[in-house]
Amino acid sequence: MKTPRTLACALLTITASAVHAQDYPNRPIRMVVPFAAGGVVDVTARLLAQKLTERLGWNVIVENKPGGNGFIAVNYVAQAPADGYTLLMAHTGEFSVNPALFKNVPYDLERDFKPITLVSDTPLLLVANAATPYKTFDDVIKAGKAKPEALAFSSPGAGSYNHLAGEWFALEAGVKLMHVPYKGGAPAVAAIAAGEVPLGVVAVPAVLPHVKTGRVAVVGLLTQRTMADHPEWKTAQSAGVPRVDASNWVGMFAPKNTPDAIVEKLHREVAGTLADKEVRQRFADAGATVGGMPPAEFKQRIEFDLKNVRDVIERARIEP
Repeated sequence: MKTPRTLACALLTITASAVHAQDYPNRPIRMVVPFAAGGVVDVTARLLAQKLTERLGWNVIVENKPGGNGFIAVNYVAQAPADGYTLLMAHTGEFSVNPALFKNVPYDLERDFKPITLVSDTPLLLVANAATPYKTFDDVIKAGKAKPEALAFSSPGAGSYNHLAGEWFALEAGVKLMHVPYKGGAPAVAAIAAGEVPLGVVAVPAVLPHVKTGRVAVVGLLTQRTMADHPEWKTAQSAGVPRVDASNWVGMFAPKNTPDAIVEKLHREVAGTLADKEVRQRFADAGATVGGMPPAEFKQRIEFDLKNVRDVIERARIEP
């Protein structure tokens, strides 16, 4: 049983947190990105920062800290003051892939962070060089079964979420594909367009320009949901591969001891900004849907993806 003194202290803490949140923010907010400028996380962060500033008058600064599989930036924010002025914009790789792939990850979601909200979600696609005969999932599955490990697919790198999504599809479809890693999403897509590899697992924004030129064809979505803007893209589920559900989310996080009132305010204002029609269209143009889900729901999504990634790594015997 809590004593009157304990209850009083708890009430004071809650009250102080609420007062702090009312005054927040009163100085610039730094939004730390684990990658160089121009990638999907950076573009998402800059769009959100711009719209938060326009809508609320907040001063939000995007700061890039690339390197070390995201470890540098994530660890930096984990050790930052928990006052809401240093936030992390990260994606699936940092929290749903790295902990499953690497033995010694210097950060932990439960110990070091409070998820704020999912900002955007971008489906992964299986695509093919347009000159190949691979137009549907059935085409790929038949070819993969006919010549195991002869059919190659590209990804932005070994251990990337794209790589794991490709292995996930192969496992569920009962085929063996050959993985060809590249140094980044752009080279991986360029290799497909040039015919260096017949297939690839890519995010929508990276491949759209090549689809428009007719050099790359979309085999289908590696998600369980379809896309309103591209109803012609079929899901793996439609080809009898129901479990595959791979999309790259980008989300916002705060250091663990950040007051709940500030986290709640950030979630509320980010969700409100993402609900703007222009913002939703900007993301849709890049092949993404907007988020805004509550922190608890976002955490469940992270843990769900991590569980699936661990399963794929074990079944496909993937090592970092």
